[in-house]
Amino acid sequence: MLKILVTNKNMFAVAGLATLLATGAQAFDGGSPAGLMNSQIQPASLPTDVQRQVQPTRVLVDDPTHARAGTITIDTKERYLYLSMDGGKAMRYSVGVGRDGFGWNGRAHIGRRAEWPAWTPPPAMRLRRPELPKVMEGGLANPLGARAMYLYNGHGDTMFRIHGTNEPNTIGRAVSSGCIRLLNDDIVDLYDRVKVGAPVDVL
Repeated sequence: MLKILVTNKNMFAVAGLATLLATGAQAFDGGSPAGLMNSQIQPASLPTDVQRQVQPTRVLVDDPTHARAGTITIDTKERYLYLSMDGGKAMRYSVGVGRDGFGWNGRAHIGRRAEWPAWTPPPAMRLRRPELPKVMEGGLANPLGARAMYLYNGHGDTMFRIHGTNEPNTIGRAVSSGCIRLLNDDIVDLYDRVKVGAPVDVL
């Protein structure tokens, strides 16, 4: 299935863009336009060590996506994220994905990276959960976890993120508002391997 989607990139890109526009993104938002203009990388404000409650999921595998090195491919059905590498290999991570009604697919790129990001709950989420703060500073209690990578497309910020989580039991499940979440240990590893501008395909 992955090969079919990758070989039909043009059709996938058009369909993916339509899906992105239709979702009305409800994802976690820890960024701001001002922050993006000032810097594409938010420096760490906390130690890089993270709570390792469970073993990391990452493993080096033969790359099923056949994408060029540096590409992130997210298989939302199988709940895996692949980072394509040289030599036909990929680093595979287990992920949590969007729950029913919040799933999406399409093509984007990493527009910004942040270490221990702050989290600004989107307005729709605060309507559902008024007890949430307007802004939560970065830290181990923050739902964005240790790192976040912000997904952009030709229309700007998609409001979707690839980020860590303080809820390791959600990995491998469909529970988020559309964001892709990894264990904190895994997101730190992925973050160190990925640069701003890296392409992201969500299947």
